[in-house]
Amino acid sequence: MSSPQFFAYQKQGQVLQKELWYSQSVRVGDRIEISGQGGWDPETGVMKTDPLEEIDQAFANVDLALRDAGGKGWPQVYKVTAYIVDSYFVDEAFLGHFIEGMKKWMPNHQPLLTGIGVAKLGAGSSAGMRIEIEVSANDPEGKN
Repeated sequence: MSSPQFFAYQKQGQVLQKELWYSQSVRVGDRIEISGQGGWDPETGVMKTDPLEEIDQAFANVDLALRDAGGKGWPQVYKVTAYIVDSYFVDEAFLGHFIEGMKKWMPNHQPLLTGIGVAKLGAGSSAGMRIEIEVSANDPEGKN
């Protein structure tokens, strides 16, 4: 089995690595796992204030974390876990926008999905998140 390779994308990924002592993604062989991605701007770390824009940015940050680990992004994702703050977990517009994001980023397949309602998300500069998306991806032709 391959040794884990850890990654933290430029700017906010590296800020979080230093501030909270974790990586944004790990590659073990053909598999890429990522830490939960929120709706922060990857350049500045500023959280989106609009809930639907936060969802869009979280999806984009997942793609960034996967590509930073040598993957091809969302087309390789086979499992999604979405942590959603309780008050938004029952919001039809919020959940509908999340599902539209799934369709946009993965138009050719339907991955496994687990949604978990939580009381609170984020710490440090990520405090106040409403959604956090974590994925697993298979990248058989990626980095060695």
